[in-house]
Amino acid sequence: MDVESLQNNFFSQISARHTKEETERIKQAYFMAKKFHEGQFRKTGEPYIIHPIAVAQIVNNDMQLGAAPIIAALLHDVVEDTAASIDDVREQFGDEVAYLVNTVTKHQPTQVDASKQVENFKQMLAAFNFDIRALLIKLADRLHNMRTLKSMKVEKQLKIAAETDFFYAPLANRLGLYLIKSELENLGLQYRSPYEYSVIQEQLNNYVIQHTDAAERWMEPIRKRLKEVGINATVSCDPRTVYSLWYKMHQTRASFKELEHIRVVHINYEPMEKWDNPGRTLTQKEKDTALYIYSLITEIYTEKPYSMLNYIDTPKANGYRSLHVKLMGNEGRWMEVHIQSNEMRRVSQYGCLAQQGNVEQWIERFKHVLQDFSASATSTGQTFDDMVSSFYHDDIIVFAADGSKITLPDESSAVDFAYEIHSDVGDHAKYAIINDKLCAVTTILNRGDRVKIGTDPDYHPQESWLKVAQTYRARSFIRRYLKQAAENEKNPDYILCEQCHPLPGDEVVGFRLPDGNTLIHKCNCDKALSLSSQAGDVITKVDLQVDDDTYPVGLIIKAVNRDRYLLDLAKLISDEMKLSIGEITSATTDEIIETKIKVFVHSISELKTLVVGIQALPNVYEVRRESGRIL
Repeated sequence: MDVESLQNNFFSQISARHTKEETERIKQAYFMAKKFHEGQFRKTGEPYIIHPIAVAQIVNNDMQLGAAPIIAALLHDVVEDTAASIDDVREQFGDEVAYLVNTVTKHQPTQVDASKQVENFKQMLAAFNFDIRALLIKLADRLHNMRTLKSMKVEKQLKIAAETDFFYAPLANRLGLYLIKSELENLGLQYRSPYEYSVIQEQLNNYVIQHTDAAERWMEPIRKRLKEVGINATVSCDPRTVYSLWYKMHQTRASFKELEHIRVVHINYEPMEKWDNPGRTLTQKEKDTALYIYSLITEIYTEKPYSMLNYIDTPKANGYRSLHVKLMGNEGRWMEVHIQSNEMRRVSQYGCLAQQGNVEQWIERFKHVLQDFSASATSTGQTFDDMVSSFYHDDIIVFAADGSKITLPDESSAVDFAYEIHSDVGDHAKYAIINDKLCAVTTILNRGDRVKIGTDPDYHPQESWLKVAQTYRARSFIRRYLKQAAENEKNPDYILCEQCHPLPGDEVVGFRLPDGNTLIHKCNCDKALSLSSQAGDVITKVDLQVDDDTYPVGLIIKAVNRDRYLLDLAKLISDEMKLSIGEITSATTDEIIETKIKVFVHSISELKTLVVGIQALPNVYEVRRESGRIL
């Protein structure tokens, strides 16, 4: 579509939502942006003005924001990339628009040794203290950049995709912007690791084709029963996103066929008006109807014990409300069901844009993190990792001894809980009483746990706490103590990452080190994502060449017991593949053999050939790496 067509389409969308006066101001901003960006082109070869139009459309159509942020979206690059000044913007559109444009404009780092990416993140997060709309404009900007990332060089794609996965997508999740979060996550994975993305996408497509009829048969009795009792509802079965499946596989080291809940059944309803108590509020009627639906569907299908989660009474921090339950499917697998009113569904998709109250509470909590971060003398990547981790995960709610609710990131430990109570409690935490059981302070907490911390004035933070601490507050206090105690940590001097173990032929990324060496990671390594998002300027393209060097790889093989199994396995590796075996252990439980073996290979291609050969052996069910999956 040419610029004039895009312009006319944009004007039509604007006039449908805004007053005549607002529409005129937005048009003025458009023509100002078009004037200053004249002669500029994107990497795609398109006129640059197409980008501001697209960002403004996201702000208008997807975020449903007002005139001022739409104007700022149109002008978000004029100060940074053209001769226009912030005073030019202020003179024509006022202080409100000028503030928004200035906030989303990248400025020079305040410290020359600080990563530019970290400085940009700090600047955007500081906007929380004044106006969340600035951050929403930046999210819209990032979303369109991700949609058009194909034209960039591979190194630039990796940098931007890593930033997105590390910072922007989790932030969108925290704001409850599910649709934007999901698209950012999928696009990030698609560019970070196109092979893995395409494999999972194909597996997902095939799964949906194979199981759609069964899912429809399973849902039909539910639809029929809801209609019989007069509930106006839709019942659908939707696949999870490629990224969410990849993330689950990455976290659990499971193969695609081992995943549960590849799809989710959504029951979206209108609250029933007829109740014994007509004075119930809309929120109460939503809950009444959800529980009624729950009782109906658990009469039809068997419920998995203890599977029901009530996010209606205790919503997530981003405002998400729903009733979750797992029911036995007609293919022998548990079906995950989400029961939501249509209003809950709307809030789950648009978050802070649909329900301001919850996000304002989260912003207040996050301001305290910002204050701590700003007060810190360092702007190192490690400190920023700690801060981002405090809002990366979903939340759980646990309870203090007095019954008060404490909200923590998922996978938090009793250490996080202790520091949330008070820094002195954290600094001297010795043990925890969780649900009346004595536990170590490193114990991971679950939703609904009751927690009490036991302290000892002679006890202090341990270095091991850093492995379980999730919140920025906990990590910062632990590191502060360890630094004061003068415990020196040595960084390993290595070239290949010891966490992800890259091989020649893997999708890898390199980082130039100050000593001239290059540190090599797999593109999807957690450490690589963190480095790429904060230190994009030191990314370098690398290509591990196959040579005579071999690399140790640990494999885990599951098979059904049979005669000569280990002999056939050893022959394949040693005689046919001519590979060395470092060590091998095998255990049989109830006729299931689990073999752990270390082999030395020259490349990922050779490893994949080996895996195919092992999978072809009789009775072998699964082959995977101890560190990192093989698809």
